[in-house]
Amino acid sequence: MKIHPIETGNFKLDGGAMFGVVPKVIWQRTNPADANNLIEMSMRCMLIEDGERLILIDTGLGNKQSDKFFGYYHLFGDFTLDKSLKKIGFHRDDITDVFLTHLHFDHCGGAIQWNKDKTFYEPAFKNATFWTNQNHWKWATEPNAREKASFLKENIHPMESSGQLKYVQLNDNRIIKNSDLGFDIFLADGHTEKQMLPMIKYQGKTIVFMADLLPTVGHIPLPYVMGYDTRPLLTLDEKKLFLDKAVAEEYYLFLEHDAFNELCTVKNTEKGARLDKTFKFNEIFN
Repeated sequence: MKIHPIETGNFKLDGGAMFGVVPKVIWQRTNPADANNLIEMSMRCMLIEDGERLILIDTGLGNKQSDKFFGYYHLFGDFTLDKSLKKIGFHRDDITDVFLTHLHFDHCGGAIQWNKDKTFYEPAFKNATFWTNQNHWKWATEPNAREKASFLKENIHPMESSGQLKYVQLNDNRIIKNSDLGFDIFLADGHTEKQMLPMIKYQGKTIVFMADLLPTVGHIPLPYVMGYDTRPLLTLDEKKLFLDKAVAEEYYLFLEHDAFNELCTVKNTEKGARLDKTFKFNEIFN
C-alpha cells in the first residue's frame, strides 16, 4: 500500500461560521482571518494505492459550478485534482474507487462533471465505483432546509443514474471494521448523518482522514464546533470519544481542510485533548 495527499484547491469560509459560538479573539490565534472575516481552507484529499485498487477519498469542489457560485468561496492557489494526480503519475481514469466521507459540495463536487458539450452531467471518474452509505444517501437526497444548499443535486444524482454507486454496509457499531474498501470507518453524526472517516493502517501506524469532524488543528478543543454542524451537542460527544481514542492509540490525523497542516497528533492535558505535533505527510510516511 502507498498513500498520497492530493491537493485539489483552496477556498475561504467565514471564520465565525467555522467556529460557531467560539469568539473570534480566541479562534483567530490558530486560524487568522482576513479583512472580510474569511479564513483559508484546503480541500486535501487522499489517494490510496492498494493492490489493484486506486482509492480516492473525497474529490474537492470540482469545476462545473458557475462563476457566481465559486465567487462565494473565494478560490485561490494553483492546486487542482488533475495536476496533483499527474504529479504522482496517475490520471482520473485510473481511479477504481471514490470514497465520499459525505456529500456536501466541497467533498463530492469533483465526482461529477459536465460532458464535453455541457448538455448533461457525467461521472468525472468513468472507471470508478462511488461509495457512500444508504443512511447518508437518503439524508442527502431528501435534505433538510439547513443543509439543502450543501447537497447539490447535480453532484449527487448522476452517481446513481450512472450505475456506479454502491453503499458501504453499516451496522450498529460506531466503528465499521474491515469495510468493502479494506479499511475501518469511524461514523460521526454531529456534522451530518453518517459521515464516514477512514481509519487506515499504514506503515505500522493508524491514519484517520478527519473530514469535517476535525476540519483544522484549531478545532481540537471540544467546544470548537462548526456552525455548520446539524447536531452540535452530538459533535461534542463524538469528538470526545474520538480524541480520547486518538490519544490512547496514537493516531495520525489527516486534515482535509487545514490550509497549513497536513497531519497532526493529539495529547492529553489538564484541559483535555490538545494539539501535540503537526507534520508534513512525507516527514512521517515514505
